[in-house]
Amino acid sequence: MKADLHLHTTASDGRFSPEEMVRLAAQDGVEVIAITDHDTVDGIEPALAAARSFPSLTVIPGVEINTDVPHGEVHVLGFFIDYTQLRLQQRLETLRQSRRVRARRMLDKLSELGMPLKWQRIEELAAGGIIGRPHIALALLERGYVSTVRQAFDLYIGREGPAYVEREKIKPVEAVEIVVAAGGLPALAHPADIQNLEGFLDQLQVAGLVALEAYYNNYSQEVTQQLAALAHKRGLIPCGGSDFHGLDSQSETPIGGVPLPRKYVEQLLARSGKISLRVRP
Repeated sequence: MKADLHLHTTASDGRFSPEEMVRLAAQDGVEVIAITDHDTVDGIEPALAAARSFPSLTVIPGVEINTDVPHGEVHVLGFFIDYTQLRLQQRLETLRQSRRVRARRMLDKLSELGMPLKWQRIEELAAGGIIGRPHIALALLERGYVSTVRQAFDLYIGREGPAYVEREKIKPVEAVEIVVAAGGLPALAHPADIQNLEGFLDQLQVAGLVALEAYYNNYSQEVTQQLAALAHKRGLIPCGGSDFHGLDSQSETPIGGVPLPRKYVEQLLARSGKISLRVRP
């Protein structure tokens, strides 16, 4: 089936609005999508409203929470969350404010490197959504400082780049707990590069992790099979998605472009106990 459980809209750092994302997914014949914006749930309500015009499409309310570990970042997806929960919204608001502080500091560093950018332009690119590194990358591209969005990350604002700035740190276990407290199903996003993955999963499963993103943008068949096998071994549901932002048509996997076995989508739906597929073959 065509399903995509990892999508970003203008509510965070994606190019397309929630309404546009729903329309594009429906036009491409995608049956199930999850709106998983970074540290915000603002895109969920408009996506659900837009989906009423496309009865063949099921929209899962979700979120992606960015967390820090000693040697990098780990992202936790949350599916079927109660996006109206006050506790969830307050915690995400704290993370959003830290992103703004971080972005301003990155602009200071870029200016010192001879690449000044205007804060007003960053806000315009964010279009009312969360300000993130992709918006800075787009601004760098507009000014001709880089030739691609990827180059902006590789040379300047990636974790090893001279303009990189740490943000407020939240631990992966806390992110899992936040999702569980909001009635959601936590999943570990794009885990292939996580060091000592099995030991890491020990901690997250105790906190309530239920799924592992085995099917992901640009993962080889071998990596996908290894991760799916690990998920089965540990009693986790393999899940997946494109991580689509719509910022770079040359390198991004399109919506629904990552093959995800139907049985795993149905397992997630059954585990949620909230919705079922509207259309079955």
